[in-house]
Amino acid sequence: MKPDKPESEGSDTKTRILEAAASVFASKGYHDTRIDDIVEASGSSKGGFYFHWPSKEKIFLSLIDTFADLLEDRLRERLAVARGGIGRLDAALGVCVETFGKYRSLAKIAIVQAAGLGLTFETQRRRVEDRFVAIIRENLAAAIADGSIPPIDPEIAALVWMGALDGIVMRWIQTGSPDPQVALPSIRAILLRSIGIADGRIIS
Repeated sequence: MKPDKPESEGSDTKTRILEAAASVFASKGYHDTRIDDIVEASGSSKGGFYFHWPSKEKIFLSLIDTFADLLEDRLRERLAVARGGIGRLDAALGVCVETFGKYRSLAKIAIVQAAGLGLTFETQRRRVEDRFVAIIRENLAAAIADGSIPPIDPEIAALVWMGALDGIVMRWIQTGSPDPQVALPSIRAILLRSIGIADGRIIS
């Protein structure tokens, strides 16, 4: 292990520590993870760790934000080129499932572990969830406005979609099944039916 001295504020060092923290937290859980574990896994030093984060709690919260930013950036990018209300909703669903699968460690931290760690972590997790409920709500409202789906309460529908995705991803992370990417066609069909769409057509 390297000596405990401050390192320069380089993005490479910060990224390396974040990546190591994600892996260690996902493997050992929040309570059993020590800062020394993160330092060792990152090949960094305690000085380097404390240069960027004052505590284990802060880097854990930072990882939740990292996952949220990553998912939101991917959503915004895909939604910018999607066409039509249903196309945007379908793109949003696909991006969520793809990102959960690709960044499983971060998803585990943001969705599963943060839920049982007390008020500070739950508040942060809820803020993240609210960001994505807002994106889903925004696109449901747009689909209603352009006539792609029948009039519904977009807030309630967005909460239902988020709750369904949370439940599926949480179970997958905890048990390994169902794989969200494999289950995507079924998830898509069920969620679209919940807003009045069957095979891309409005249910009469």
